[in-house]
Parts: sequence; C-alpha cells; structure tokens
Amino acid sequence: MPLDSTPTLGLIVPPASGAVPGDAARLYGSRVRFIARGLGLGEISPSGFNTVIDTVLDKARELRDAGAQAISLMGTSISFYRGAAFTEELRQAMQQATGLPCTTMSHAIVEALRALGLRRVAVATSYIDELNDRLVDYLSGAGFEVTAIRGLSITGVQAVGDVPPQTLIELATSVYRENPAADGIFISCGGLLTLDVIPALEASLGVPAASSSPAGFWNVMKVAGLEPGADGFGRLFSPARQRQADPAA
Repeated sequence: MPLDSTPTLGLIVPPASGAVPGDAARLYGSRVRFIARGLGLGEISPSGFNTVIDTVLDKARELRDAGAQAISLMGTSISFYRGAAFTEELRQAMQQATGLPCTTMSHAIVEALRALGLRRVAVATSYIDELNDRLVDYLSGAGFEVTAIRGLSITGVQAVGDVPPQTLIELATSVYRENPAADGIFISCGGLLTLDVIPALEASLGVPAASSSPAGFWNVMKVAGLEPGADGFGRLFSPARQRQADPAA
C-alpha cells in the first residue's frame, strides 16, 4: 500500500510524552498510521483532569493539522468524570473544532459493551473511589447495571502502565465472582495494559470482556470507517463481531 494512502488516525493521550500506545501496532500493524499528542496530565483525579481538560481542543486541532482523518480522546476517566452530557459536549466540540469525525474513550466503552451484548457488568479499574462512583453513574446512565466495582486506587499516570497483567486478571476475576448476575467484565483505564488480559479472561471465565484501550482503538477505527477487526485479541475484535455490530453488513 502506498504510504500516502495509509489512513492516519489521531489520538489525544494523557501522558505528556504524547507517545502512541503500544496496542496500536499490535492490533493493526501497518494498516493504519496513528499519531498522538499528549495532555501532560499530572494525576488521575478530578483535580488533575481540571488542569488539562481545556487543552483538548487545541490538541485535536494539532492532530488535524498533522493529517489525522479521525480523532479520539484516549482517556476514559477524563472523558466521563463530568458526566455523560459533558462527554457528548466534548465530542461535539472536538468535531466542530476540527471538522473531523471524533470520539472519546468513554463513547468507545459504551459502544464496545453494547457490541458484546452486555447489560450487567463487573468492573475492575485503576481508580480511586471517587472516580469509581462517577463511572458507575456513567455506565448506569448508558443502560448498564454494574454488579460490582473495585479499583486499585492509582493516581499516577505512569504507574498504571506498571500494573502486571496477572494482577488485572485476578482483580477482574474476583469482581466478576462477587455477583453471579454479571454477564461480562469491563476493565477501565486506558493506561492499563490489557490487550493480553482480555482473551485470557474470556477463556477462563467463558464470558465477554472489554477494556478501555482496546475498545478505544476499535471505536476510532469504526468512527473513521475502517475495519476494526484483529485476530487473537478477544471477542470484540472477531470478524463475526464486526458483522454483528454493523447493521449494514
């Protein structure tokens, strides 16, 4: 494929480094060019978000000017912490500022859970209790029942990437088993490394699972009109799932 025909998607990420998350290459290889800009978030908390949220539109414009064809705010709690109305207002503001299709990771998780057919979800997070409470409100407003939720109380932006996969598997499994009503699992926080955790959970527990970063990539691909499927990363990325999620297919 000629270089100039490779789709370019833009990501607004919390860390100041503005690095493209590693999930991008593992999911889509050279099919898509991802570019990113960093917000410089200092702390995963409402006060931390308040210091950078007003720069999101500037970062979106930078990505547009760098050639992005669609843009996602790749942070979960930063896009839900002020409630669902703000989440949608932010997405619309990004679109108006850039003239491009835009989304957020909070939009992504709702779309992913719906695509998996989930209604009652067990939730594991990296968050402090205040953010867990706001996440329950966000998911409940979108039509989901949170059967149980538990977080790791991490506020450091870099620290979330150091959580071992086994810790996430054990946390998610424990939360899932708290309530037999759960029909699936959601792991929230885009900085957690979950790409290998999701298929492991689905294999061990026999239920669908989703997590922030993979769902964010899946969603921005769909928003851009691209095929989001990828082999080996769980039910959300299976080819059959893409046909089911696309009414025109």
